[in-house]
Amino acid sequence: MPGITNPAVDQYMLDLLPERDPVLREMEQQAKERDIPSVGPAVARGLFQYARISGAKKVFELGSAIGYSTLWWAHAVGEDGEVFYSDGDQKKAAEARGYFQRSGVEGRIRIQVGDALELLSEQKQEFDIIFNDVDKEDYPRVLHLVGSRLRRGGLFITDNALWSGRVTEANPKEESTRAIQDFNQRLYAMKEFFTAVLPIRDGVAVAVKQ
Repeated sequence: MPGITNPAVDQYMLDLLPERDPVLREMEQQAKERDIPSVGPAVARGLFQYARISGAKKVFELGSAIGYSTLWWAHAVGEDGEVFYSDGDQKKAAEARGYFQRSGVEGRIRIQVGDALELLSEQKQEFDIIFNDVDKEDYPRVLHLVGSRLRRGGLFITDNALWSGRVTEANPKEESTRAIQDFNQRLYAMKEFFTAVLPIRDGVAVAVKQ
């Protein structure tokens, strides 16, 4: 997914990043070669920071693909933390498990295969962070689930909130664009959350449960 920042600025930020470990670099290359959705290293460092700043120990990820952001969450929560991976593709889940094993964090990740929204709806516990990266058409549906499954002071973080700038279209033809527009408007209107959209890469919405 192309970002919304000036390409030269985007490249500058990427060039500033320290070298990632071999597993993360391999995952980045796979995502690039196979066009697999991924938050990328610049956003991933932000996710890591949010987890550390908030002291997060329990993270639920909606839409995990090959587990790139999952791996960053797992490093952030530490040995006593727990990250829930969810994806509907069994092959991607198996690939992700291999990366987790090689990184030595498999024990802190719970891999679940199926509809991510259904898997979250089955949860009775509260999480410190819920990360939303499902199919964009489903974004508005996520809003019905997060409030009761996020602790007070917890973070609801969503990728692709600016959708390559297409959210500015007055009458978008794509259902995905309309869904993200609806999601953003409703999220900002929800009194239980304090929301800000960060214009990095493709836009990251960060909402704090009040």
